[in-house]
Amino acid sequence: MSELPLSGVRVVDLTRALAGPFCTSLLGDFGADVVKVEGLPLGDATRHWPPFNGARSLYFLSTNRNKRSIALDLRTPEAKSILSDLVADADVLVENFRPGVLTKLGLDPARLRQERPDLVISSISGFGEVGPMSQDVGLDQVAQGMAGLMSVTGAGDQTPMRVGIPVVDLAAGMLSAFGVAASLAGRAHNGRASRVNASLLESAISMMTFQAQRYLSLGEVPDPQGNDHPLISPYGTFQASDGSLNVAVGSQAQWVSLCDVLGSPELASRPEYAEPAQRTHNRRALSDELNALFMTRPADDWMAALRQVGVPCGPVYAMDEVFADAQVQALGMVRTVGEGPEADVLLRGPLWVDEQASGITRRPPLLGEHSREVLHELGYVDDLVDNLVRRGVVGTADRDIAAAQSTAEARS
Repeated sequence: MSELPLSGVRVVDLTRALAGPFCTSLLGDFGADVVKVEGLPLGDATRHWPPFNGARSLYFLSTNRNKRSIALDLRTPEAKSILSDLVADADVLVENFRPGVLTKLGLDPARLRQERPDLVISSISGFGEVGPMSQDVGLDQVAQGMAGLMSVTGAGDQTPMRVGIPVVDLAAGMLSAFGVAASLAGRAHNGRASRVNASLLESAISMMTFQAQRYLSLGEVPDPQGNDHPLISPYGTFQASDGSLNVAVGSQAQWVSLCDVLGSPELASRPEYAEPAQRTHNRRALSDELNALFMTRPADDWMAALRQVGVPCGPVYAMDEVFADAQVQALGMVRTVGEGPEADVLLRGPLWVDEQASGITRRPPLLGEHSREVLHELGYVDDLVDNLVRRGVVGTADRDIAAAQSTAEARS
């Protein structure tokens, strides 16, 4: 692959859990040199979250590709000094501590802005840096509930319902990566970087889009719609003879085509279904009629016929079916990094640059795997590094392997 957009950009990654690591993995996908700073003795907490493959957390593997790891005992003055040296050599600092913790580590954002006007600082918090909850710990599900997302998810007595993945963490990470990229672009334009802040709560509320605007403009509090679009019909999940499929009718022409494919062209002009507003008003009756028709054939048959006439549709997969799908395989989203029993099977990043899919140049690192390498780049000589490792100020991968084996044995 040709040089990536962020090649040559050094990122100091002080994040843990999911939102921050997802942000920095995206930056790494674009070619940034991401140095993940992990606190000793345990490193990023997600290293110890299930599920596990042997001693390695799959949760950690999922968001820490394309990074190097340096492990420091941040309770010590020497480690804080190393951290300062790292930041002095960086273009970007990303952190998701509670407000105030960065200052305790000797990296007061206001001072950094004065001393390093070219340093991009990205902060991710639970609830933002102002307001009565600014000091509270924020987690994905808390934000989902507080933003109204859970209130529109699920159906019947299965609501409120959380989304099946930590979608708010992921959204906050994506928005933070966008903020970093925007700040780097601004720095290239005027020589001065920005500090960008994102929070789980603001990210979750921003994702409510038309549902939030519906309330703000009309005062309507939306109800959960299950697998149906709240404002468009037919647009949802339907039952074929052998399982489910999604059908999304977004125009009047698609509605007519759907009725033709189903062998009931008269449905298109029935008074109760003729116009979009009428179809939404009579959604339940319409869904019953459509499901009766869909149940006469397998889902694959319907999808093939609907695609022929341009009606958006698709399968409803379990995870094993996802990766067996021909379109998913054509995209090459699964990559094997390494060889033999140490190989990792990973998802690549979701973006393409210059007709090339995001690559994985580094597998997720062991705790402290690159400590020596990074310190040497900062000018630390071997004797000093050995001393820091011996006194536990710096951690290295060999110690991490021993600790991981011990943890795995304890779990078994």
